[in-house]
Amino acid sequence: MNDPVFPLARITAALHPLELAPAGDGWNHEEIVDLLPDGHVLVEAAVLVGLVPRPKGTQVLLTRRTDALRHHAGQVSFPGGRIEPEDADAVAAARRETFEEVGIAPSQITPLGYLDVFTTITGFRVLPVVAMIDSDYAAQPDPDEVADVFEVPLDFLLEPANLASLSLEHRGRARQVWEFSYPGQRIWGVTAAILLNLRERLAATYP
Repeated sequence: MNDPVFPLARITAALHPLELAPAGDGWNHEEIVDLLPDGHVLVEAAVLVGLVPRPKGTQVLLTRRTDALRHHAGQVSFPGGRIEPEDADAVAAARRETFEEVGIAPSQITPLGYLDVFTTITGFRVLPVVAMIDSDYAAQPDPDEVADVFEVPLDFLLEPANLASLSLEHRGRARQVWEFSYPGQRIWGVTAAILLNLRERLAATYP
């Protein structure tokens, strides 16, 4: 795609508007519903898909979680977590979690819109918030939660050849797992699926 810098209007047009957050279960819900306990109520959560404008092209902010965390330990992820009662909405939750985990102030985050809802096997209904992050941010990761903060070129993540689909047998069904082959980092699972959703929404808006 040859980015420097990815057109902001194109990204915004591909998203659910900020004033109308998507409702319903995750787009992958049927794939994993049999893995959730009977009667389980999904926990509302939000993540920040942060885009950073750089001279060499738009970058995506990612973190690697510490090995001591209860959910998704050691995995590459977006900043985020459950939506707390004091959060006005998913955007507020994503901004707060990004500040707590990575040290990026809410004033350095400009929300653009939402991707589609995603359901995790750990019982979360995740709403991804896409936002621009000021390029002069200085990461100050929380050592209890975040082992590493890094950026990956958006061009790389939007290139279909860089995303592999793996089929795994689990509890009597074939499950699809996504993974990017990025040097030095394993970007897979929930994070890879959310990035796939971004790519598909962009492709649907601008075929």
